[in-house]
Amino acid sequence: MRSSSSVSLAGGRGSASGRLISPPACPFAAQVDAALECLMVKKDFEAALDTCEKGLESLGSSVEQEESCFKYAELKAALTIVGIQALAELNQWRGVLSWVLQQYGETEKIPAKIIQMCILLYVKVGERAVMKDAVCDWLHCSSNMSQSGFTTVAELYFLHILVPMGHTTEALEMLESDVGRVAFSDEQRQTAYSLVDIQNEKNAASSNSNPESVATSASKQDKSTQRLNSLMRLLYRGFSVASVRIRSISLRRVFLALMLLYLLLVRIDPALPSAFPWLLRLHGLLQQTWNTMFGPYYKANNRS
Repeated sequence: MRSSSSVSLAGGRGSASGRLISPPACPFAAQVDAALECLMVKKDFEAALDTCEKGLESLGSSVEQEESCFKYAELKAALTIVGIQALAELNQWRGVLSWVLQQYGETEKIPAKIIQMCILLYVKVGERAVMKDAVCDWLHCSSNMSQSGFTTVAELYFLHILVPMGHTTEALEMLESDVGRVAFSDEQRQTAYSLVDIQNEKNAASSNSNPESVATSASKQDKSTQRLNSLMRLLYRGFSVASVRIRSISLRRVFLALMLLYLLLVRIDPALPSAFPWLLRLHGLLQQTWNTMFGPYYKANNRS
């Protein structure tokens, strides 16, 4: 925002300098220069805003502000534009519209180029709704239709506020009203109607796709939940059976089996004839222990 706004202001300064600052009859031209210097050279945005506000206050109380004085309107617009840029640089863009209204009193009296600047600013920060009612009032003021920037304001309002916000009904009403007939040619109006149709199709597609996507995600979530519940029940059943069987084993039998296994593997030579009775006894004890621990569990699984 800073770079693009600075460029536009720099261009405005060059055009305003030739018309406003060069004539010696303008006592407030120095304040415009001072505000621009603070904004663009020194980057002191607080000082730039303060200079603009003081200049606008002095300009409003001056006896030279006759309506026939073209330079008064130009100086006021120049100070206001620099003030808007300073507020944006200070991240105080939320108060730009109210600050401009404070300088001009009514929305309908704001110059076209300042309305354009406000639209672009609020569109840039994603707050189109702030300017919607103000621009609508400005466009429907008959005295503004003769301004050179009326068409540009109408285009910005249609393309950057009404259509992106989905207000297609108001966009059609605008095209069919005096505002649309004054601002746009017949060819431009046909193009605008096409844009409204495209936006209506997008709105219809988004409204139709939302319930389907919600239902699909809900069904997927239900299936995942069912699978998880089944897995948890299976694990719980297995652990329950195992824990019951393990608790029912006689510790004495387990200890005896381990002792016999130790004697067989470490102390007894299987080649000796005396080792045969020990082997038979160990085999029987291990088989009995296995059947006690896991026999009922396998039978239950085979039945299911």
